[in-house]
Parts: sequence; C-alpha cells; structure tokens
Amino acid sequence: MPTSAYAVSGGATEDLGRGDKGGFVAAARKRLRDTPAALILLAPVLVLFAVSVVFPVIETIRLSFFDIRGLGLPKYVGFGNYFKLFADPNFIRSLWTTLAWTLTSTGVSVVAGWVLAMLCSLAPGATLPFRVMIFAAYGVSEAVVGFMWLGIYRPDFGLLNTVLSGVGLDALTQPWLGNPATAIWALIAAYVWTQVGLPLMLCFASIQSIPRNLIEAAYMDGAHHRALLRYIVMPLSLPGVRVAIFINLLSSLKAFDLIFVLTGGGPIRTTETVGFFMFRESMQNFKLGYGAASTVILLLAIVVVSVPVLINRTATAR
Repeated sequence: MPTSAYAVSGGATEDLGRGDKGGFVAAARKRLRDTPAALILLAPVLVLFAVSVVFPVIETIRLSFFDIRGLGLPKYVGFGNYFKLFADPNFIRSLWTTLAWTLTSTGVSVVAGWVLAMLCSLAPGATLPFRVMIFAAYGVSEAVVGFMWLGIYRPDFGLLNTVLSGVGLDALTQPWLGNPATAIWALIAAYVWTQVGLPLMLCFASIQSIPRNLIEAAYMDGAHHRALLRYIVMPLSLPGVRVAIFINLLSSLKAFDLIFVLTGGGPIRTTETVGFFMFRESMQNFKLGYGAASTVILLLAIVVVSVPVLINRTATAR
C-alpha cells in the first residue's frame, strides 16, 4: 500500500511537471506567433526613433573625432577635441556651472513641489485651482517664460526692482542678469518657477494613492496634521519624489532656451552650461567637431544619471 501511494504521488508530480512544461512551451509558441505582428506595429516607431535619435547620436559621436571649422574639410584628430576640452578653462567653468545649475534647480523644485503637494493633500478639493495654476507654468515654453522674466529682471523698470524701490529697499536694486554674482541665481529662480509643477503633481498623485483607511486610522489614534505628514504621508510619497528627481534632473541637464533668452551665457560666460557651450562653439564659432565633443560629454552625463535609475525601475518591476 505505501509503495502504491508513492507511485501515485510520483506520477502526479510527473504529470504536474509535464503540465507546467507544456504550458511554458505553449506560451513560447504563442509569443513566437505574435512576434511578426508586434514587429510590424512597432516598425514605424522604431524607424522614427532610429532617424530622430539613434542616427544623430552616432553622427555626433563621429564628428567629435574630427576638427571641422566652418566649411573647411574635416581633419581627423582622434581624441584631440576631448583633450582640448578639458584644457579649456571655459569648458571647465561650464561644467561647474552645469553642476550647480542642475543640483540647485532640481533640489529646490522637487522639495518645493513635495511640500506643496503635502499641504494640498490636507484639502484636495479646495486647493485644486492652486494646483492647476502652478502646473500650468510647466506647460509654458521656456522661451516664453524667458521673455516674461526679462520684464521682471529689467534693471530700469523691471517688476522686481520696482517692488524693491516701492518698499524702501533701493539699496537692493541691481541689474540681476548683468551682475556675475546674481545672474546664475536669477536664472535658477526663473527655471524653478517653470519646473515645480511636475513634482507637485507627481507627489500629489503618490499621496492620493495612500490607502484612506491608513490615514483614517491615524486620525482615530489622535495623530495631528504634523505627525500625519511626517510619519505617513512623507514616507509613502517617496516614489513620486524619486520620479520627479529623475525627470527634473534630466530636464536641467539639457536646459537651453531659458538661458539663451535671459543671458545668452553671460555676463562673461558665468551662466554658460555645457549645452550652451556646445551651441556657442558649434553655431557661433563654427567649430563643429569641438562642439560635438562637448555634446558627447553631456550625453555621457545624462547616461550616467538615467541608466542606474532605469535598471532599478526594471528590477523592481519584475
């Protein structure tokens, strides 16, 4: 009797294993049958991606190994452009400017959006118009924002200096965009104004996904608004914060329009980021290979930032 029971059990296990194997094979065959249709559907997107993204990136990398001046013939210089870049004080300054610009604008915009999202979560219905107004700035073109902030920062009749004079603070009035000590911070303030809307909406969405029974239980246990925000809302809204940091960090690295409109990289190149350095060298000084090399450096910075995040998101999604 025990032998018979063992045989039955072993046979059942074997049949179960065959069933799992058969299901896996069937699923694999179904995927193979669906592959041609999937490729046909993806083909237009893949072709567009190859033409608009892959080819320009490959061509930029290729050009970075040549010395191209204006309409002259390209001269292969290998890594010469890269050696010149890291010996160029203007490029080194643009690296530091990009680092300060990226970290400051990302940090301030995400923290401000996170705080506003937590405050708005206390009264979601009443703060809807407020959230819409802040997020609307995110959808405005950076060039338009630049011209708007030009009217604020003008030294003669700009809004900022007019307000300071009106409240008796004439000693603080100055050419905000013309002073090397204040130009980069004036740019960051204008840029943060455009970027705070996305962290606000992402963090608010994360907060809204928190189970309501958890918040109600905290209220029933006597938790006040401050404790609720600190011990429940803040930790559980971190996924939205991480996504906001990633998106705003990439946006800050490739920012160009606002800088072009407000300062043009000045005064004395103090607001020149790597992206604007590339524009100046390629489009104004006609050093196409040199400008392409700086673009590759910026591309590497974006890859360093984005790849670890994408790997982490892919691993957690499995």
